[in-house]
Amino acid sequence: MVITNIVVCDAKGERRADVKVVSGKIVEVGDDLQDSEVIDGKGAYLLPGLIDANVRLKDSLLSIASMEKLANEALRGGVTTVVMAPDCKPAVIDEISLEFIQKNREHLQGATIETMIATNDEDEMLSNIAILLKRGAVAPYMTTSIRNNVACTIAQYVKMYDTTLFCKAQDTSLSSVGVMTEGAVATKLGLVGIPPLGETVHVARMIEIAREFDIRILFKSIASPRSIEMINRAKQEGVDVQCEVSIMHLMHCDEACDGFNTTAKITPPLATKENMLLLQEALKRGEVDLLSTLHRPNSPVNKEVAFADASYGSEAITEALPLYYSKLVKGGLIDLPTLMKLTAQRTAALIGKEGGMIEAGMDADLILFDPEGRTEIDNPQSLFDKEVLQGAITMRFKQGAYIGD
Repeated sequence: MVITNIVVCDAKGERRADVKVVSGKIVEVGDDLQDSEVIDGKGAYLLPGLIDANVRLKDSLLSIASMEKLANEALRGGVTTVVMAPDCKPAVIDEISLEFIQKNREHLQGATIETMIATNDEDEMLSNIAILLKRGAVAPYMTTSIRNNVACTIAQYVKMYDTTLFCKAQDTSLSSVGVMTEGAVATKLGLVGIPPLGETVHVARMIEIAREFDIRILFKSIASPRSIEMINRAKQEGVDVQCEVSIMHLMHCDEACDGFNTTAKITPPLATKENMLLLQEALKRGEVDLLSTLHRPNSPVNKEVAFADASYGSEAITEALPLYYSKLVKGGLIDLPTLMKLTAQRTAALIGKEGGMIEAGMDADLILFDPEGRTEIDNPQSLFDKEVLQGAITMRFKQGAYIGD
């Protein structure tokens, strides 16, 4: 198969070329390529499939049906690989849950599902990190609410297996009763606020653990500009730390919670407008390493309740690529090759995979994207509901095979 009449765009940049695919692999990128099967891209972008490393199953319930739904929705949005968070029910903390995911994902037609593994249970007892990593989990995941001695033991495992620690910085003593960011909006609504200090204190703590044990840490879904400032200073000092920010935190602030809008109840909570704008500036300066949709779907029964009782989470993965393109690229915050770095290449590197590039030898996980198209969001569980986005996906290829909606 040859895909022609396209603009190839990956983490290296843009160029006009044809792409030849054989047996699910890209075998050649060049001019005037020939094959019996030719697909006319009609001048659209050909992009590498996105990789999202911060997604959850519907209602956080681990089942074949929820995995199938996630895989299909992800591919609709141009995401060809997802990395599930392990804090589902049951949690991905042992060989049984990991094997369940690996066995059943083989039959899915959508995106490839990878998974992190939880480093510890609620009682802070460690999981069998070594075996689970050997069995194919892509990364260990922890929240910083655990004791220092447990965090240090986890760091030793991360060092031993030369992997990346996926880390959510939060302080449960500050956030356990709060439901949104502390500030004027929370006060107006009469809701208990969560201070940003709960994130920044724990980012500082984990930076020092990364420094001490010489390990690599990815801070998940950072919401505080101060956290990004500390992470980038640590990078300059030679500490191997990176930060991920979600499209929700870049484009929405705590004002979205007005009217007790439970769709805007996410974790970490949406920042103040001032901090949202500072997050955008950090992205423009190149201080954000990865992007995610922070996709966390819920049944209406868990959202159409009082704000304090509603489940955390909002949906975004079904329109991921048009969202990123419309809000970030057309919005002037980053260019398209940089988007490919932040949503594919760097994520792939952190989980030991290849991605973000269109070149010979790579899997043909590809997306045809029309920048002149339009994508309308019709989803009350999305913070972007009823918006019309610039750009539309026209074709999706998973390992060279065309996958329709």
